[in-house]
Amino acid sequence: MDREKTSPPLYLQIADDLLDRIESGELRPGDRLPAERKLSEQLNVNRMTVRRAFNLLETQGLLERRQGSGTYLADRKIERQASVLISFTRGMQRRGYLPGARVILFERKPVEPPVAGVLNLSGSAMVYQIHRLRTINHKPVLLERLTIPVHRFPDFERHDLSIHSLYAVMQKEYGVTVDHARQSLEPAVALAYEAGLLEVPVGAPLMLELRVAFDQEGTPVEFGEDLYRGDRFQFVTEIAPLAW
Repeated sequence: MDREKTSPPLYLQIADDLLDRIESGELRPGDRLPAERKLSEQLNVNRMTVRRAFNLLETQGLLERRQGSGTYLADRKIERQASVLISFTRGMQRRGYLPGARVILFERKPVEPPVAGVLNLSGSAMVYQIHRLRTINHKPVLLERLTIPVHRFPDFERHDLSIHSLYAVMQKEYGVTVDHARQSLEPAVALAYEAGLLEVPVGAPLMLELRVAFDQEGTPVEFGEDLYRGDRFQFVTEIAPLAW
């Protein structure tokens, strides 16, 4: 005898209904959703059920809560080509966004042993450590943590990276062209420092992109540890033909 089918939990039904409205275009990015209490009254369910539905959609990057304002449909995720090395500014401009940058940290310090190995530097070498917050439409979406060798780029602190591209300065001022890079991706969560800068809760999902950039001679010139907001970006890549 077939087992009797059971209905999914109420919070999943509510989440599925909201998802259908999002996919149909009835709900659009930026739309404000009814308050939990109001929606629970409309659906004749308890408030905790509505909250669970909202939490589920929020973890999927579809909703965002604004303190003191309410719950809104989040902007659609931006596709980031994982296999292409492209300027953040140029890439966002092509998509119609207004990109921006703010330098959070810029200091000269001795290289740390793991990074010295990556950049082929001696243990006594000096590097610039730079933290730069990237924004689109004035909202923070990416924290760049960059390390570059001082001996290749002396007096680099005189260049304003809030308005200039790192690679453009390397090429124009130092004759160093970034020819290619080796990149890897791994999931991460926001700790207090990056959560405050990216305006996300502690523990929010992030994507960590590790990058080593090489000049035209194949020498490593930059080590990057970039943290992307998981609710704003999705990483895609083109797949080569099947190898047999």
